[in-house]
Amino acid sequence: MALIDDLKSAQKDAMRAKEKLRLGTIRMALAAIKQKEIDEQITLDDATILAVLTKMVKQRQDAAAQFDAADRKELADKEREEITYIEDFLPQPLTDDELNSLIDDAMASTGASGMQDMGKVMGVLKPKVQGRADMGALSGKIKARLNA
Repeated sequence: MALIDDLKSAQKDAMRAKEKLRLGTIRMALAAIKQKEIDEQITLDDATILAVLTKMVKQRQDAAAQFDAADRKELADKEREEITYIEDFLPQPLTDDELNSLIDDAMASTGASGMQDMGKVMGVLKPKVQGRADMGALSGKIKARLNA
């Protein structure tokens, strides 16, 4: 449960430093984790917590894009700042070379030969890249390989 401990420790640090936005963002993350634990009646492991944090980043990216479209720069900037605070708890993103290598390995291990094998490849890759790669971009890369 190291990730949840990191979040709680960062919450205390943000309180001491009186960083309101960072504190609020960490509290939102802890609340989302707690809500998922209550809904599913389980204690979340690090992988599931990463999935919750990744979802929060995606939500903020969508919100920032909508605020930009509505010409609300100050709100878009706030969303982007929250993203940076959440990303502090996510693992380092994979490079393109690392991602391509993982795709090659997954395609070889599943024997993928066409689009009908897309689900198999994604099933193998998802646990390995959770929180470290954009799943939409990953899906596009796999589609391009399977169609080639």
